[in-house]
Order: sequence, then structure tokens, then C-alpha cells
Amino acid sequence: MSEIILSSRDLHLYYGKKEALKGIDLSINKGEITAMIGPSGCGKSTYLRSLNRMNDLIPNVTITGSVMYKGKDIYSPKTDTVDLRKEIGMVFQQPNPFPFSIYENVIYGLKLKGETNKQVLDQVVEESLRAASVWDDVKDKLHQSALSLSGGQQQRVCIARVLAVDPEIILLDEPTSALDPVSSGKIENTLLELKEKYTMIIVTHNMSQASRISDKTAFFLNGDLIEFDNTKKIFMNPSQKETEDYISGRFG
Repeated sequence: MSEIILSSRDLHLYYGKKEALKGIDLSINKGEITAMIGPSGCGKSTYLRSLNRMNDLIPNVTITGSVMYKGKDIYSPKTDTVDLRKEIGMVFQQPNPFPFSIYENVIYGLKLKGETNKQVLDQVVEESLRAASVWDDVKDKLHQSALSLSGGQQQRVCIARVLAVDPEIILLDEPTSALDPVSSGKIENTLLELKEKYTMIIVTHNMSQASRISDKTAFFLNGDLIEFDNTKKIFMNPSQKETEDYISGRFG
């Protein structure tokens, strides 16, 4: 029986007066990869960022409805957003390592928590970089700048940085769109390996990526959730004409 780990109910989001999300009802199962597809500007990244309150950082945003995580509404005034973002981590479109060493990047969140034991830090660095499939590339240069790595390696270090604080959910906003096909393939393989331990939600423009790695797919259009189902069904036999038109390349 699938366990729902995160769900939104009647989630509306406005930038000023413009309604960017129009009452999204969506439930995410634990231990699955959920893909969000749709044309640019359809609301999928906005929705993703609303799941760990990243939109709070944007001025003039109004959000109504609820996002329930572990039985609590993350938009409750009692929610500590720092703690929330440790549990629901985020990987961005452009690799964004901090301008310090690979090692310091990975332990960043642990140091914020107050962890100082070098043995613990060393172990977490190795485990996180291994889990992000980049340990063999960087194990001899942990104290070099993360900015000296290739784009694909930087993105995997950013994944390791999220893993180091042991999240429950990882949000990925087009994590491979800035990368070459080989690096993209490595990241996809990494995500499939991580699925045993984490729940992941990925926004992607890449249809074949969504069909390859996700269990469920949500199709967004103009701020509405048009269809949400098993990935195979969405791609082989969608129930909505707009979904079929988008997947077959008639627009978008």
C-alpha cells in the first residue's frame, strides 16, 4: 500500500494579481519519483518551490490552500522553514555549489546544525558523495574548490549537499537541463539509485527523461493540473486531449 508523504489541497499561488497556480490537488507517494511536465510558464516550477516554501522568498506572493507533510500544514505559522528545507531539500536547474571546497560544500548543512565531530563529517562527506555517484571523481580533491569541477560533477556535489542533511524528500528543478547528455545520464542513474531511500519530485522539460525515471507524472498547463497518473499511462494512454497533444509535440 502506497504511503502519501506530501499532499497539496486547493493550492493557489498569486504573483501580485496574476494567478500562477489554480487550486492544485496532488498527493505524492513515499519512495517514488514524481515528474512534473508541461510547457514553460505553466506553473510546474512554481508548484515545486511551494513544497518547501521557496516562494516565500519572492516579494508579492500570496498562497492559499494547504500543503500537508507528515500530517502538518507546512504553511502553518508554527513551521520552521529552515527545518522544513532540511527535510525537503532542493536541487536547482543551474549547479550552484558554494565558492568553497567540495568538502565544505557537502558539510554546509551539518555545520549549520552544529556538528563539529570530524569523524562524523568525514563519514557523511564520503557517504553523500558516494550516494551522488561522484566520490570516485572527487575523492582526491575534496579540499579543492567545487567551482573547479565540470557542470555535471558540480550538480552531483549539489545533490550530495542535499543528501548530507538526510532529507525525506528531494525536489529537483530541471536538474539536468544545463548539462550535456552524458552528465544528464549519470544524474538520472543517480536518481534511480537514490529512490530506494528518498522520495523525489522532478520538474523536467525532457519527455524521455520523465518517461525513463518517474513512477508518476503530473501534467501542468496554464497553472492547472490537467492530469496526474502512472507515468506509463500518461505517456501511452493519457485521458486528457491536452496531455496527448503536449506529449506528442503538438505544442509546448
